This record gives sequence, structure tokens and C-alpha cells, in this order.
Amino acid sequence: MFGTVLVANRGEIACRVIATLRRLGIRSAAVYSDADAGAKHVALADVAVRIGPAPASESYLSIAAILDAATQVGADAIHPGYGFLSENSEFARACAARGIVFIGPPPSAIEAMGDKIAAKALVAGRGVPVVPGSSGAGLDDAALTAAATEVGYPLLIKPSAGGGGKGMQVVATPGELPAALVSARRIATASFGDDTLLLERLIAAPRHIEVQVLADRHGAVVHLGERECSLQRRHQKVIEEAPSPLLDDATRARIGEAACEVARSVAYEGAGTVEFLISDADPGTFFFIEMNTRLQVEHPVTEAVTGLDLVEQQLRIAAGEPLAFAQADVVVTGHAIEARVYAESPARGFLPATGTVLGLVEPTGPGQRVDSSLVPGLVVSGDYDPMLAKAIGYGADRTEALARLDGLLRGFAVLGVETNIDYLRGLLADPAVQAGRLDTGLIDRLGVPAPPEPTEADLAAAALAVHRDRPALPGPWGLRDGWRVGGVSRPARYGIEVGADIREVAVDPAPASTALVAVQRVRGGHVVWLHRDGRTLELPVPDRAERLARTLAALDRSTGPAAPELRAAMPGTVVSVTGEDGARVDAGDPVLSIEAMKMEHALLAPHSGTLRLRVRTGDLVRRDQIVAIVDLDVDLATEHPETDQQEKSA
Repeated sequence: MFGTVLVANRGEIACRVIATLRRLGIRSAAVYSDADAGAKHVALADVAVRIGPAPASESYLSIAAILDAATQVGADAIHPGYGFLSENSEFARACAARGIVFIGPPPSAIEAMGDKIAAKALVAGRGVPVVPGSSGAGLDDAALTAAATEVGYPLLIKPSAGGGGKGMQVVATPGELPAALVSARRIATASFGDDTLLLERLIAAPRHIEVQVLADRHGAVVHLGERECSLQRRHQKVIEEAPSPLLDDATRARIGEAACEVARSVAYEGAGTVEFLISDADPGTFFFIEMNTRLQVEHPVTEAVTGLDLVEQQLRIAAGEPLAFAQADVVVTGHAIEARVYAESPARGFLPATGTVLGLVEPTGPGQRVDSSLVPGLVVSGDYDPMLAKAIGYGADRTEALARLDGLLRGFAVLGVETNIDYLRGLLADPAVQAGRLDTGLIDRLGVPAPPEPTEADLAAAALAVHRDRPALPGPWGLRDGWRVGGVSRPARYGIEVGADIREVAVDPAPASTALVAVQRVRGGHVVWLHRDGRTLELPVPDRAERLARTLAALDRSTGPAAPELRAAMPGTVVSVTGEDGARVDAGDPVLSIEAMKMEHALLAPHSGTLRLRVRTGDLVRRDQIVAIVDLDVDLATEHPETDQQEKSA
């Protein structure tokens, strides 16, 4: 076994790997960018090395920086986690050249499965069924357009070199194809350095089933059962479980053997995942879509039902040990479900969120597990993936696993950064999810949730929190008991923002219920973060000056067909500017795109008019920042003369 292992990653997976290294008595080495100097994985490791500035291209994706760090700490091996360099064959070869073990499969296996076009052809030749789609490598847009006619609509565009759903585009009609190809190529180039694309038939009501495999250097290959990963949004998994509620024993055995055959086809070594699509209408027929040549985010549910530590298995295989068990020894017991906790705003269409962790509660109990990178004071920026933690519930059956996961999420509180925890509880409670009637389109059909509505008790707790946070005054005013000159007492009142309204709330010095509260002072007032009764709320409390400014702005508000300003819906980087400053645009024309946390969001012209840009490609923007203005066309402005003057002054 190794003496020192460097973990070439960050966040919850780095913490997860370090935990196993510590249990096995192996010295752990962390790496960190400037943005992660105070991160949890840095504190957990035995030693840590700075590898560069915040951009991943200059730190976590820098092969030279990672290898130099490994040499500095005397690492025998490098665990890449997932994402970043975990499926980079050049990195695997560079490790070998330095005499350092890459804890993963051989470079040849990474390359074979990294090219999705070649991988489909390879496994099809071994008798594994594949999804119909384009077959040529390096097709240009004209060739892909021609191939789309044969594949048929709706179809799916996929970067050949990528994974994790990045760059994937659903195309329903031929008219949508050109723009989707441009976007997919741009994201593929930025994420993988390769803009090769392929097309696949979009399977109706698909269910995403993946099989965990382990393979040693001595030719043994086993599978550890399947995981259901059908609850997805934008091709990113949200809820995963093991085993799948769909498969019967016969299909389970066939899909497991097919996964093992895929691994054998590339002489695989280590832990890997083979992914399949199954139509909900035909659960006995499955199609290979790709193999991820690394550990998966959702590996904890497999660990829960098999009792195996997959990171330990990776280490032992990389050290040359044979598997200590055969396929007949693998027994799946009980049921496990995982929910991914993201820094995002569900009510804003699940756009990424940023902030500083002001308060944190991560519950533990029987059948509950949290894999997390969260610590109080952590700054969540837009530099990396928005996943903060994973919550796992395990039980004797699916019903118990769901209940334990919901109980965990009910007590899980993150203050200071908006998350999807409340949304996850609502999703798990959906009747279709409870019944196991899943498919990859279910989350999209459920739509964007409404923001949570605070109760009177919530508002009272927020008002009291702001009241206590105000600076103390001298004399009797410092008591804050509502005393007024003349002997008349009147409780202090605060205006709390609820949706588009301001609710006046009197301070109750003795609230009826308790809550986890954090108060954040911001320009124009306060923001109260509140966790009560299993819900987390963000409640802005504007001060008097801010409220007056809003009142005046409301009096001057445009009555035209749409507001002229385009605002950034999320913090991030402007990655493309489609429109030209001073040019005319039509309603719905793309103006620019913003990217944060591996997600790209396009902004469209709200109406026809003249475009005035406020940003350029590469600019960093904050949420709600005005990035462009579209002055109304003259004919529309004359229909709304009161709008014209106000927009000119804007």
C-alpha cells in the first residue's frame, strides 16, 4: 500500500478520499487554489500545497502544478477524484513518467471510453446494445445536420470527449439545430479542449441506469449492482438510488454482465461506471451510452447497499492487489438514496448562487450520511462546480431510505448561501418519486418551484434578529424595549421584503419559537438567514433609505411592454456577446451569455430596439447587475410616450 497519496481535487470528494486515507493510515496530501486556501479539504489533509490562482485552468487542471506538488510532498500515488483531471489520459501518462501511480484505469482505457463515438462502435462489436445515432468522427456542422435527418428528431447533441452532461443539448426541431451546435461546441471546447460532437436518438421517457464495476490488474471484473439516476436537470443528476426500483432480477443480471463486458473490452482497471438508457415503456431493453472511467459522485449509495468502501478498493487495485471477492460474493442489502446539495436558486430557474456560509448544521443519525465540503466561513464563489454536499439515506427498503433522507434534509441548514435543500425535500415528496415512477424528464415537467412563503413566526424571528443586530445606543434607547418620550412604549418595527411587497413586522422580544438565525449586513440594510421547521429562508430587510429609493423608483417605473434593462440572472463570467453595441435587435434575439459553476445562461432581448451593451466578453458580473439596455423602437415608444423619457434617462 502507498505511503503518501496526493488528492488532486477539491470540495466534498477531496474530503471523502482523505477520510479513507486516514482510516487506512496513509498520509494524505491536499492541493488548493487561492480560492480554496481555507477550504475543509485543506484542513483535513496531513499536508497541503498551493497550486495556483482560482481559475481551474491555472490550478486544478494544471498537470505541471499537480505533479510538482506530488513531488514536493513525496507522493507515491495520485487520486484524481472526479471531474478536473480524473479522465485525462495525458495526466495518467504524465504520472507514470514521474514514477507516480495514477489511481485509475490505464490511459488506453480512458482514451477508448473518452471518445464516445469510438466507444459505441467498440462495445457494439462485443454485443452490447447502443443508442442509434451519428457514427462518423470529427463531423462538421454540415455533416451533423445531414446526419440529424437520419437519426431523427428529437435528438441529443453530446460532446464526444466529455461527460457529466456538460455541453449536451436537446434539439426538438431542425430549426433549433444550428444554434445548439454552436453552443455545444463552445462548451465542449472550454470544458474538454475538444469540440467533436455526436448525435443520438432521444429515447422516449428514458430512465438512466448505471452499473458500478471493479476490475483488478489480474483480469477479474465484477459489478456491484446498479444505480437509478433518472432524476436529472440539464443532464446533471440530482437524486440517485440503489438499487433501481425498475429492474427485475433477470434484467439486473443481464445489464450487470453487459457492464462487465464493456470493462473487459478495454482491459479496464479500477472503479468505473457503465451508463445505460432504458425506456420506461420497455424496461427489459437497455442501451449503452457511455462509460465513466472514474469514481462517480453517487458512489455512496453503492457503498451503503454493498458495505464496500469504493475508495479503498481503488487504492488496493492501484497498488496491484487482486480483488478479494468474486461476483457471487457481492450481496446488495437494503436501499440507499442520495440527494445532491447545490448552491443554487431553485425559484430563479436553478441558477447558481454564491455567498459565505454564516451558519451550518449537518445532521447525523441511523441510516444517514453527509459527504460535505462545508464549514462556517466558507466562501462559495462562481469558480467551481456548485455542488456543496451530498445527503444519503439508507434503510431496509426504499420507504425507509426515503424517510431517513427526508429527516436528514429537514435538519440540514446552510445559512448565507442559497441552496436547493428545501427543493430536494419537495422533490422527494412528489407522488411519482415516492412510487418510483421516474424518468429523466420528470424534474423538467415539475417546473420551477415558487419561493417559500414565510410564516408570521418566521417574520417575527427575522425582525428580532435585525433588532438585536443594530448598534447599541447610549441611555434608555440602548434598552431597545420600545420606550418613547412621554412614557408611551411602542415596539420597534421593521419592513421585511416578501416577494414584491414589504411587510411591517413589530419586534416581539420573546418569540414563541426558536430558529437558527444569521444576520448579514449589506448595502441598503440587512439580510436575515433563517432555518425553522425544516425550511431555510433568505429575508431582506431594507433600511429606510433603501425603501425610499424603491418607492421613488416605483413611481417612475416603465409602463411599456417590457423593462429595457437586461440583468444578470446569476453571478458569473460573460463568455460570449452575440449582439453589437448600437445595433438593432428583435425581441428574443440572443444578446450575451453568462457562465458560472459549469452552467451557461443566455440573455435575450426583451423587445425590439437598439442595443446598448454594458459589458464585454470576459467581464465578471454579479447577480442582478445591468449588463445591457434595449431602447424601444420608435413605433413602440410612441404608443407609450410616458415610457420613452424614462428609458432615455435610464
